[in-house]
Amino acid sequence: MSLDSFYEVVEQVSETLYYKALTVIPRDVIERIRKAYETEQSELGRRVLDTIVKNIETATKRSLLVCQDTGTPVYSVELGDLELSLPKLRNSITNGVRKATLKYHLRPNMVHPLTRHNTGDNTGKNSPIIHFEINDILENKIRITALPKGSGSENMSSLKMLRPADGILGVKKFILESVVNAGGKGCPPYIVGVGIGGDFELAPYLAKKAVIRPLGSKNTDYEGARLEEELFYLINNLGIGPMGLGGKFTALGVHVEMAETHISSLPVALIFNAGEEREPALR
Repeated sequence: MSLDSFYEVVEQVSETLYYKALTVIPRDVIERIRKAYETEQSELGRRVLDTIVKNIETATKRSLLVCQDTGTPVYSVELGDLELSLPKLRNSITNGVRKATLKYHLRPNMVHPLTRHNTGDNTGKNSPIIHFEINDILENKIRITALPKGSGSENMSSLKMLRPADGILGVKKFILESVVNAGGKGCPPYIVGVGIGGDFELAPYLAKKAVIRPLGSKNTDYEGARLEEELFYLINNLGIGPMGLGGKFTALGVHVEMAETHISSLPVALIFNAGEEREPALR
C-alpha cells in the first residue's frame, strides 16, 4: 500500500469509527448493564437500567444514535515503528470527522470557546482532539481508538494536584467527593477512569485511557488493582444509583492507570463515561 493510499484508509477508518462509536455499544458494557439489572435492589434503578438496555437495542436495530449528544470527537492513535507524517495523519482523521458529521447528519457540537461560533462539521482549531502515543508492541502497525466524550459526563471530570502527604486516603477522598458531586448529572451508571501520577497534563490522559479499558480488566500493578476493587465497592455504596435516582449501581466499573510522578507531586484525575455511550473502537 502506498502512503497516499494509507492516509486515505485512515480517513475512511476515522469516519467509520466516529459513527460506530455513537451507534454501537460494546458487548462488555451491555453485559455489565444486564448483570446490574439482575442484581439491582432499587425498583426505580431496575426500571432505569431496563430502559437503557431497550434504548440500546432499539438504536442497534434501527442504526440510530444511542444518545443525541455526539460528543467531543477524541481519538487515541498508537503508533508502532512506522515512518509517517503526523500532520498528514492528523488531516486524515480530521477529514474523517468532517465527513462523518455531514454524511450521517451528526449534531455539530464544536464551537469557538469565546464567540461560540460553530464550524458546522465538528472540526476546527484543535478539533478533533488527537492523542499520539508510541506503542512498541504494535511493531509496524497503527491502532486508532475513537472516544467521543458527551458533555454530561465530560463536564463532571475533575483534576486535583494533591500533596504526597495526602497519600492514598487523600486519593480516595478526592475520588469519592468527585463522584458525589457528579451525582446523576453525568447519566450514571458510570465507567470511572482514574489517572494517578505523571503531571498536570498526563493524569487526565491516563484517566481517559483507563475509561476505555474492557470492563472486568484489572490494573497490572497490584496496588492499582486493589484500589480499583475498593473504589468500585465504595462508589456503589454511595446510593446514587442509575441516572442518580437511587440504587446499588452508580458505577459499572472503576479503572485506574498510573505513571511515575515527581517526588513532591501527587496529581489525580477523574473522568466519567456514561455506560450507555462508551464505545472504544479499535482498528
